[in-house]
Amino acid sequence: MITILVADDDRHIRQLIRLYLEKENFVVVEACDGEEALDQLEKNRIDLAVIDVMMPRVNGIELVESIRIFSDLPILLVTAKGESDDKVIGFEAGTDDYLVKPFDPIELVLRVKALLKRHHVLHDKKLEINKTTLDLEQLTVTTEQAVIQLKKKEMALLFTLAEEKGRILTRQQLLDKVWGYDYEGDERTVDVHIKRLREKMHNLHAFEIVTVRGLGYQLKVEAP
Repeated sequence: MITILVADDDRHIRQLIRLYLEKENFVVVEACDGEEALDQLEKNRIDLAVIDVMMPRVNGIELVESIRIFSDLPILLVTAKGESDDKVIGFEAGTDDYLVKPFDPIELVLRVKALLKRHHVLHDKKLEINKTTLDLEQLTVTTEQAVIQLKKKEMALLFTLAEEKGRILTRQQLLDKVWGYDYEGDERTVDVHIKRLREKMHNLHAFEIVTVRGLGYQLKVEAP
């Protein structure tokens, strides 16, 4: 089961969010402030956090900064209406997305699902292509002859291409899917990671990452 932490000092908002998330079969853990949220993160395996900016003791921004010290779990930050500065500060602190109060609970659920999908929490953790296994959790590419160890972003990039094998993905699409919509780097980041993947998998024959000139990249599966 996927567990979501909801941190907000307003009990009614927590109950509303819980109601809609539990309808989607998510497990919800509540916290009334940032300090309690950190305690919950220590006690439970949390897959995603919904965090309100304005909370006593440890506020939402401070909480996001604290989480980013030890975890890269997806975070949805909830800000007050018109507080655009909170959004900027939130992204700088490490949030993945934001929602403005008052919000539609259905939109919150959709954003939660989108974040979980982007971070591969809702996806299969393994893919097999021509007797080659991609393991998202172990960050490995396993063939009959060898095990190739990848870094987290390398595996996320490869996994994204593999999930849509045969389809051409632009550099911007890959940036959005792997690094997130708020990523401020340029498209050369994708090229650098593709180069590293090719270097590490130069002896692999199960599939190939193909450059489609002027468009982007495609994972081409070789005939078995």
